[in-house]
Amino acid sequence: MLQLNSQTSNGAPPMERRNFQRVPISVFGRFMLEDKSEYICQIDNMSPGSAGFATRCPGRVGEHIVVYADHLGRFEGKISRIYDDGFAVSIESSDRKKDKLAAKLTWLTNQGTLGLPEDRRHERVIPRDPTSELILEDGRTYHCRIIDLSMSGTAIKLKVKPAIGSIATLGSMRGRIVRHFEDGIAMEFFAVQEKESLSSFLGR
Repeated sequence: MLQLNSQTSNGAPPMERRNFQRVPISVFGRFMLEDKSEYICQIDNMSPGSAGFATRCPGRVGEHIVVYADHLGRFEGKISRIYDDGFAVSIESSDRKKDKLAAKLTWLTNQGTLGLPEDRRHERVIPRDPTSELILEDGRTYHCRIIDLSMSGTAIKLKVKPAIGSIATLGSMRGRIVRHFEDGIAMEFFAVQEKESLSSFLGR
């Protein structure tokens, strides 16, 4: 449960200083840099005051970014640290918005705590024609078999195991590998798909 302290050691009111617990999450989204360029990212850990991003675009320390994240919506911040595979962001928002963000993070954390499936927001179906090709970002292409499919993700039977976090394309849908299992991989799409995008797989 995410909580904020009601008092601080120096007597400052809670509106001035708040401490939040950071939680591990796996949320996908995109962010916009100051030059208006946009990039895909994954948020690995977060509190209402800061977040850790996995991305191939490092940005620069002090740069202001605007983030649009699944489940969490829009928020802004500044890059505070650079990592080998991403960066940390200090979130800039009002205390009221931070409280709302804390509630959303609590909900996401409770999903994991309760052992719920990672993503059952949309019904998963078995495609009429399950054969397809998975194309990785470096151009490697693999014949695969779709186990099931929804507007937000898919499970794929595949002999190889691309690294978790790898970006891939299935048909016209781009996403990231989020899990390995015995016979294949799970992929979460960067954006919720329209039914028309799935029609070629579902035969509808």
